[in-house]
Formats: sequence, C-alpha cells, structure tokens
Amino acid sequence: MTDRHVTRTGDDYAEALSLLLPQGQAWPRDAESTLMKVVRGLSQIWGLIEMRASLLLEIESDPRSTVELLPDWERNWGLPDPCYQEPLTIGDRQIALVQRMTIEGAQSRQFFIDVAAQIGYTITIHEYRPFMVGVDRCGDNRVYGDGSVPFYSDTFVRGEIPVCNPVGEPVGNDELSEWPNYGLGPIENRYYLTVHVMNARLTWFRVTKGQVGVDPHLRIGLATDLECLLNRWKPAHTHIIFDYSGLTNGGSMAGTP
Repeated sequence: MTDRHVTRTGDDYAEALSLLLPQGQAWPRDAESTLMKVVRGLSQIWGLIEMRASLLLEIESDPRSTVELLPDWERNWGLPDPCYQEPLTIGDRQIALVQRMTIEGAQSRQFFIDVAAQIGYTITIHEYRPFMVGVDRCGDNRVYGDGSVPFYSDTFVRGEIPVCNPVGEPVGNDELSEWPNYGLGPIENRYYLTVHVMNARLTWFRVTKGQVGVDPHLRIGLATDLECLLNRWKPAHTHIIFDYSGLTNGGSMAGTP
C-alpha cells in the first residue's frame, strides 16, 4: 500500500476545537448553533493549509508529477535545456526534468536508444567498420538470413550473431543481408554511426499534462531535440549521421488518442 500523508479537513479541525471548549449551557455543541458555526468557519483555514501541505508532499515533491513547483525544479536543475527549441507542454517538461535528474551517460547503443525513447522517438543504430584481415572474408561475404544466420571466418570460432539490416530488423528468409563491413577504407570509418529515426514525436494534449488555450490538440515535433541530445552524449571521437528515410507517423510521447 502506498504511504500517503494524512490530510485533515476543516471539519476535522472544527471537531477537535469544539472538544477544547468549556462545558456548560453557554457553550452549546449543536451543529446549527452560532458558536459551532463560528468554530467551523474559523477552522476551515487550517484544513486548507493541511490540503496544501499534502499537495506539496504527495505531488509537488515528485518531479514526475509536479506542476506548481515545476519552474523551481527546472531552475535548480539548469532547465530549460537549450536542446529543446520547440514549445513544451507540462508533460514534456516533466519528462525533461526526470531525464536530467537520472541520466548518467554511457557509450552503448542501448543507452542512446533509451534516451531517444524517453523523449518519444524510436531509433535504431547502424555502426560501420572497415575490412579486417583475419576477421572478414574476401569476395561477396553477404549471407542469406533467417534472423539468426551466423557470420564466421576460418580463424574464429563460429558464433551465432543475428543478421540484421541497417535499421535493426532481422533479415528474412532468403533475403540477402547488407555488407557486414564498409569495405576497404580508412580506419576512421569505425567512428561513424547512423541513427535511423523511425517515427515523428507526437505530443497529444492531455489533461494535467497540457494547458487549455495554450497547447494544441497535437504537436508534431521536429527531431532537433533528439539530434542535440545524442550529439551531446556521444563519444567525442564519433560522428552521427541521422537518417529519416524510414520515418513514419507511429509513436507518441504522450500516447495515442
């Protein structure tokens, strides 16, 4: 069970205050008496204070749900981020805040895929490498795949390495794979990678996540934020090529209606 702050209403305070009053005919406890009406009226302010305290403890203290204190959270964490050039909804800002607080950095492909997913994008990553003697074979070393056809050479122990196309999809039965390397070329080829952006970022209007009269029903985001974030966190010696040829309308930052 979730631990929640105990919230007392103004009527709760009125009942507690009435028990502290003197006894006698001059101090009636009848709910319709003038005395009890005054007690209830004076006690409501404490109920409001209690409700505000509960709001701060249960909602505003959580960066995933904060609204009123969101500007304070953002100021303390150096937001808004210059990577976000487009208008952001409250939900977008909450996501950016949580990401800023939790991101630790890494160099794996999964790290960049997760960063993109946090802000509403689906991506795959294609890395390159030059031909390597002792690892690759001369001639046409592409293979026909079924999603699990292994790459191998005579000098290495055979291992099951899934065959995928550049966007990370398994090669189908009798489908010819891509070249496993970039062919002859400089060693700098391995410092390039292609990020395939598979969907536009769709931000649908949501109650509590948007502002009536400010945010539209749907905002289709440009990928300027994605490019900025990935270029910020990529290893310094690498270069990212962004590919939008497989862009679809699927995916959404705030879900689909």
